[in-house]
Formats: sequence, C-alpha cells, structure tokens
Amino acid sequence: MRKRLRKITDNNVHLAFIFTGLQGFGRGVWMGNILSLYIVILAEKSEPLFGLAPNELLGITSGITGIAMTALVFPSGFLADKYSRDTMLKAASWIGAAAMLLLMFAGSIYAIFIAMFLWGAFQGLSRPAFEAIFADSVPSGKRSGVYAKIHLTDQIAMAVGPFMNVGLFFILGDEWNIVTLRSIMYFGVFFSLLSAVMLQLFKDSRTLGDESESMLTTKDQANSDKDPNGRAKKIAYLLVGSNLIIGMGAGMTVKFFPIFFRAVYEMKPISVQIVMGTTMIMTGLFGVIAQKFSESKGRVEIMLAVKLLATVCLFIIAYYPPLIILLPLFVLRGSLMNSAQPLSRSILMDTVPKKHRGKWNSVETISWGLFWNASAVIGGFLIGDNNFRLCFLVTAGIYLVGSIPIILLIPLVRKENT
Repeated sequence: MRKRLRKITDNNVHLAFIFTGLQGFGRGVWMGNILSLYIVILAEKSEPLFGLAPNELLGITSGITGIAMTALVFPSGFLADKYSRDTMLKAASWIGAAAMLLLMFAGSIYAIFIAMFLWGAFQGLSRPAFEAIFADSVPSGKRSGVYAKIHLTDQIAMAVGPFMNVGLFFILGDEWNIVTLRSIMYFGVFFSLLSAVMLQLFKDSRTLGDESESMLTTKDQANSDKDPNGRAKKIAYLLVGSNLIIGMGAGMTVKFFPIFFRAVYEMKPISVQIVMGTTMIMTGLFGVIAQKFSESKGRVEIMLAVKLLATVCLFIIAYYPPLIILLPLFVLRGSLMNSAQPLSRSILMDTVPKKHRGKWNSVETISWGLFWNASAVIGGFLIGDNNFRLCFLVTAGIYLVGSIPIILLIPLVRKENT
C-alpha cells in the first residue's frame, strides 16, 4: 500500500520536472536576451513612446509584469492554502496560454505590455500553488537534493534555449534585427504555451501527508526546541527578507546584460547566446555542487559564501574589464548567485508548516515578481543612455545589504538529515 501511495505521489514530482523543463526551455529561447533586444530594437525603430529611451521602456515592461504578479500572488497563495493547489494551477494555465498567444502576434510596444501583464498574472497565480504542491509531494528533511535536481533541470533547459538560438541565428543571420528576433520568439513561445497547458495535470490527491510536514512541527523537533514556532518565523522572515533585497538588486541589472554586451562590447547574437547558455549550465551544476558542500558545511554557510563571491564578480564587471576577463566573471557571477536558490527554497519549505506554504511561497514570489521586475524600471533609468557602471555598482551594494540577514540565519538553521 505504501509503495502504491509513493508511486501515485511521485506523479506530481515527475510532472514538476517535466513542467520545469518545458518552461525553462521556452524561457531560455524567448524571454531573456531575445525579448530584451526585441523590445529595445523595436523602440529604436519606432516613434518615441512617452519620450522614454529604449532602456527605460525595457525596464517599464518588466515593471508591468511585476505589478500583475504582485496583484495576484497573495490572493493566489491564500486561496491555494484555503481551498486547493490544483484549482489555482488550472486557472493559471488559461491565463498563461493567453499571454503566450498574444505575444506571438505582438507587433507593437503596447501589445507587448499587455502580453507581459498577462504573463505576470500567470506567474502570480501559478508559482505559490506550484511550489506548495511540489513541497507537499517531497519528504521533509530530504528536500535540498530534490530541489538541487529540479534547479539543475531548469538551468539546463534554459541553457538549451540559447544554444538552440545559436543554430537559429546561424540559419537566419547573425544580426540583431526585428524579423530574426520575432521568428526565434515564435519558436520559444510555443514551448512556454505547452508548459502552461501542463499545469492542468497536477492533483492535490497525489501529495504526501505528515511525511512532508514542517520539520519544526514534528513531535521530536518540538520536544527538543523550546520555541519551534518562534524559530520558524525568524528563519522565514530572515530568509525571505534576504531574497527580497537581493531580488531588488538583481532586477536592476540582469535584464540589461544583453544590452550591455551589444552596446559596450559590440557582441553579435551567436556570441551572446553561447555566453547565456553556458551561464545557465554552470548555474545548474553549481547548484548541485553547493548542495553537496552544504551537507558538511551547512546550507546557510554555503549560501553566504556563493552570494559574496558573486558580488565580488559584479564589482569587477562594473569597471568594464577586457572581454577575455569579462566572460568568465559574468558566468561566475550568475552561476554563483543563483546556485543558492535550491538551498534557500529547501530551508523555507522545511521550516514552514504545510497549511501556510501557499502564503509563504507568495511572499517568496514577490522577490521576483515585484522587487525583481519593478526594480528593472529603476535600472532602466539608472542606465539611461548606456551608463551601465552606475547600475552595476548600485546592484552590488544592494547584494551586500541582502547578505546581512543570511549571516543572522547561521545559528538558527540546523543541518539536514543525511
């Protein structure tokens, strides 16, 4: 009976890996450097919109996504906890499909605004329920390995996207132009559309029971901890607080790296795709390596180390080093900073009770939805006419501030069961 239950439960986990792979591949093709350059070049060739520069319009596009996500993420998390996770995923599925269909036919900045608003709504509705149903389907105390693997899946899938783009640019021409970028976007958007439809297949009936409950609410833990609820709240607040701060810094910069490569280093599309794809592969591998080191060194300690190293890399990038130095620094910056994500997620889901996971995943999503996307608006205005150095230095400073809560977490988080 137990084996049959585990087999049924694993269906959610298997679906999560397939969904993550499709979603990552689609985003890897269209959402990163392709969409950014598409918006900037479209703005350059169009009449000025509200008198804004192309980089400022790119930032505003991200801000629109963040506003939509923020408006829905808290109601979504509350409803996922109160009613059902799978119902929220089904509702999100329809909105995600609509966003991708509209983006396929978007020929103006206004149409892109609407499509990205719907995409933000899709993320706001889906992320809390998806993360909660996934956490409910994995045993507590054993999450970091599973989270590292799904993070690796996401990063490899996202890396395959840019490497696929290399072939497409080779066929269509190694130049930044609207027709080529639009053709590539069509290809990637199809897979994002397919991933949205897949959300219809998740089932609450396939989740675990007490085996996936918070580690701090089990009887053994409660007996050995004078105030498990108080410690759980401290961990959650510090962890999410750090992610919010770092998310704000990342949003100011990450969206503009493709523009940076084009404007400052005059890199061609194929070169940019190779750099982006390599960064994503290394991010996934670093996530697995960080998880292995965390078994002996501790999850929080490893999180702090990789984030500080990534910040040092960004400080150096801000001074426009030669290309031969820039490229490895860029790959290290992205892979180190993002390798902490599965560790962070595993700590939060090990700490938060099942009945509150939807709400806490909503708060976590805000670090990307509101702070990451909305801060891209600030980044666009800081950069203005390609003043990337100021933006990178401000971001690095914010990263340092975001590392302070992680230091405070060190005495609070115990090692996993091994």
